[in-house]
Amino acid sequence: MEELGYIVVRDSAKPHDAVVKVKCEQRKTWEGTTAAGGDADLPDAPSRLWKGPACQLSYLLGDMRIKWQKEVRTDFEDSDSASRTANAGDPGAYAMTSLAEKLKQYDFPILLAAEWGQPDRLLKLLEASDTPQTRKIRIIALLGEMQADEALPKLKEALKDKDLSKQAAVALGSMGKDGIPILIDILKHSKQPDLQAAAAKGLGDLGNTHNDPSVVPPLLEMLDAPGVDIRVQTEVAWALGRVPDRRSVQPLFDLDKKLQKIRQDPPDPLVKKLKEAVFWAIKQVYTEDQYS
Repeated sequence: MEELGYIVVRDSAKPHDAVVKVKCEQRKTWEGTTAAGGDADLPDAPSRLWKGPACQLSYLLGDMRIKWQKEVRTDFEDSDSASRTANAGDPGAYAMTSLAEKLKQYDFPILLAAEWGQPDRLLKLLEASDTPQTRKIRIIALLGEMQADEALPKLKEALKDKDLSKQAAVALGSMGKDGIPILIDILKHSKQPDLQAAAAKGLGDLGNTHNDPSVVPPLLEMLDAPGVDIRVQTEVAWALGRVPDRRSVQPLFDLDKKLQKIRQDPPDPLVKKLKEAVFWAIKQVYTEDQYS
């Protein structure tokens, strides 16, 4: 927390704005049915099905009741069996030690900074020379989810870093329409198929979110371009399906005809994925009432 510029106090009697709570149990207490959708479907959301060792993180902000809650779990569900296998003695102590290690790996401070809408703190950490690459990737993803406009210059810079470029392109897909020209340039001129595919996905996200058909022509240009990587084609097809436009109908049908002529045994998994994407996109763009 202090890395992000927060002042941490351990005495609740001292002035403070928020209280972060961590509750750890050797065997998790059943909590009833968990709602589906949103945060409930994330890997670190509290799971009512998990009965093994777990730590739950939550916070209080003044008198507000906050629903934000995350859960960290061990790799084992039965601490008795796991401690015997590891010759670790007391299963309770073994469970708590294992949870402590998991908490060290779980980067909840940056999650809280995102939850509290403070991209400036995340950007400072992103710019720090000693911030590990894996942490930078997570920060970039959070900045995209936050749709933090102030992060746009830093995301442009991250596109030049081969270790961060893919995640930066994905994050740009969550930003405002200012990210569209950048993603188009990546899609058309990058020499990295993974980065091009991420740019195509981002264009589909932005076109869908902002109902912006300007993303369609550059996507169509790359749908079956000479030498285009099949992974890029697949993401382009998915993106076109997300932004239904009459201009996409014939190019998608043409590509589908070419794909139907491909007969391989066993089937190429990449070709199969492309066929699925094109078929789905055709269903989205070719409906009688779509353009009425």
